[in-house]
Amino acid sequence: MQTSTITKYIEDLVNTPSPTGFTKLAEKYLIEEFQKLGYKPYQTNKGNVVVPVVEGDKNGLLLSAHVDTLGLMVRSIKANGRLKVTSLGGYPFNYAEGENVIIHTRSGKTFTGVFRLNEPAVHGSSDPRDAKRDDTSMEIVIDEITRSAEETKKLGISPGDFISLDPRFRIDNGFVKSRHLDDKASAGVLLALAKEIKEKNIKINRPLYMTFTIYEEVGHGAASGHPQGIRDMIAVDMGVVYDDLTCDETMLSICAKDSSGPYNYDLTNELVDLAKELDLSYGLDIYPYYGSDASAAVASDNDFRHALVGSGVAASHGYERTHEKGLMSLYKLLFNFIQK
Repeated sequence: MQTSTITKYIEDLVNTPSPTGFTKLAEKYLIEEFQKLGYKPYQTNKGNVVVPVVEGDKNGLLLSAHVDTLGLMVRSIKANGRLKVTSLGGYPFNYAEGENVIIHTRSGKTFTGVFRLNEPAVHGSSDPRDAKRDDTSMEIVIDEITRSAEETKKLGISPGDFISLDPRFRIDNGFVKSRHLDDKASAGVLLALAKEIKEKNIKINRPLYMTFTIYEEVGHGAASGHPQGIRDMIAVDMGVVYDDLTCDETMLSICAKDSSGPYNYDLTNELVDLAKELDLSYGLDIYPYYGSDASAAVASDNDFRHALVGSGVAASHGYERTHEKGLMSLYKLLFNFIQK
């Protein structure tokens, strides 16, 4: 598999707006891409996209990634015509300050704008240096001439409209940089894996399913709607890069424990042993401020062995960065694991 195949899928995905709760465009993209590859994807009642790769009703393996992202929602329209917002997913507002945005109205219209401080001019006050970044000090200015709440309402914008952030995807010297690599990098890896399975007729000796969830960022993405007969679930999500952890952007990350508790001992060991066998550069780490689709699934009365792997992603929930080497190590681990 060429790295360019993975990164092209990632580029397509990050450029498809899908803030958690408003993921229709990403769902459509996934369904169409898997259909092109010859699969028969379907959606759960909630909207998760499920792809049967090899069907069966026992000893199944489920690979899971999520395509919902961080974003914003219109909380209210201010008297000056600008927008007060609420966050979608957990991230500090300073990570989105100065970002270009798209406002998605419920009627289907879109408007562009910028997310910034209420008073952003350094020549006007000390606010840009001193102000706390929160929903009282920050707003969205719309790229329309509007100076009152009434004028903004006439545009068709209202509370409850979703707001997506410009991903700013690019690749420099092997480093893949973009918003929403959490978790569209992993979704791109799974798409590439499905492509190679189909094109090379890879033999898989157990039922295999892929699922792409749409509410992971708010905690219940994989809580329900799984195929029958799943024994093992591997959440394919971002690996954390931090000062006291062993993983970096060029590496494969395997998680032993996150905020939900430890992952399945035996399944995690199988992944670690395979990484060693393949001579992959990997880190086995603890994620103290993290939860995954696999942990949501087992907390919702699903009797799965569960594990968590990903490529190392720096600056999580901000302008994120991974590397082609880390993506390929993740790909090689999964490619070999599904054939065992």
